[in-house]
Amino acid sequence: MRIWVNGALQDSADANISVLDHGMTVGDGVFETVKAVEGAPFALGRHLDRLERSARGLGLPEPDREQVQRACAEVLAANPMSLGRLRITYTGGLAPLGSDRGDSGPTLVVALGEVSRRPETAAVITVRWTRNEHSAVAGLKTTSYAENVVALARAHEYGASEAIFANTQGRLCEGTGSNIFVVLGGRVLTPPLASGCLAGITRALTLQWLDAEEADLPLSVLEEADEVFLTGTLRDVQAVSRVDDRQLPGAPGPVTAKAVAVFTERSAADLEP
Repeated sequence: MRIWVNGALQDSADANISVLDHGMTVGDGVFETVKAVEGAPFALGRHLDRLERSARGLGLPEPDREQVQRACAEVLAANPMSLGRLRITYTGGLAPLGSDRGDSGPTLVVALGEVSRRPETAAVITVRWTRNEHSAVAGLKTTSYAENVVALARAHEYGASEAIFANTQGRLCEGTGSNIFVVLGGRVLTPPLASGCLAGITRALTLQWLDAEEADLPLSVLEEADEVFLTGTLRDVQAVSRVDDRQLPGAPGPVTAKAVAVFTERSAADLEP
């Protein structure tokens, strides 16, 4: 495996960054995960737009977009695979121990890992921990993912593949690595960005390509929704078959099945939507 680290491809066994990198010591970094099919990245432009927004939100220097694009192209060319997770990580770079940043400049790492096709359906659980919609990093895709790691581990304990958060007001928010949609009385609804959820790329395309809308929803909507589905870079659109102890028989339902079909067709037709 070949990985891009700070300007050059390296063998994965030799690739390294400093143990004093601010991304490692305090999670001072942002990242993007991009789906790559047969070496072609999907919606890379949208992902780089969000990487730049996240960097600005964290106060990091603007990433060199041309360099990031070149790094992605070289990593994809060096590691041929049918379906890959292209990971772009951009951190504060070498810094003193503590929260203050150093002056050595940011770190850029681009790596690729092979993944399997996602199952047709997923089981999810709700967790007691909340997203803070008022946080300084709300809506930013930062490398500080410990909260997601803990919640996802809890999901696995209960035989689920995703955990769903409410925000501090008890409103439906998002999963650890996904956005969530519900079908209620024929309407396709998803929490607004003001809920604290991430502005997912697949979420945005689903809103654009389907007759879907944003709505402020209580977490309890999951107890009554006719259908539930998740969206995410490597999930695309994925039906939910169980929420906690509630089964959703027949998943994917008709609305979700349509969403899957539309997203599959539209994403295959245009790699830069």
